[in-house]
Amino acid sequence: MDINALHIVLAEDDEDDRAFFREVMEEVKIKTKVDTVNDGQQLMEYLAKADGHLPDVIFLDLNMPRKSGIECLEEIRANKKLKDISIVIYSTSSAEEDIEQTFLKGANIYIRKPNDFGKLKEAIAHVLSINWQYHTSRLNKDNFILVI
Repeated sequence: MDINALHIVLAEDDEDDRAFFREVMEEVKIKTKVDTVNDGQQLMEYLAKADGHLPDVIFLDLNMPRKSGIECLEEIRANKKLKDISIVIYSTSSAEEDIEQTFLKGANIYIRKPNDFGKLKEAIAHVLSINWQYHTSRLNKDNFILVI
């Protein structure tokens, strides 16, 4: 693994959304290594096997089979080894309840999946350029929702 690349994991059950995400990542001018998992259960299994090679950022869909994004978020934040991983909620939902719940449970930022390639590229480039050391969900909710 390239230690200079930003390690990203995308947890997304929709095959088309995973392909779209990978296409965008090829266009973004930031060196990355992207792994994908198909659902929340696979994400938690992936993280359990990571052995010191934890991702820098997880893009987490909320609505997945077997284990939801909320369940994964709770497990990650409750796990001493995983709790500091930056988590981007990456969802089609714009429901205030979902946004509030993920904010309170410790996600770092919330992106509503855009259908437009350019807007998705802009959103992902913005997220990957964040200095995560200073961007935490504990700052304020104004920084939490990314609007592109």
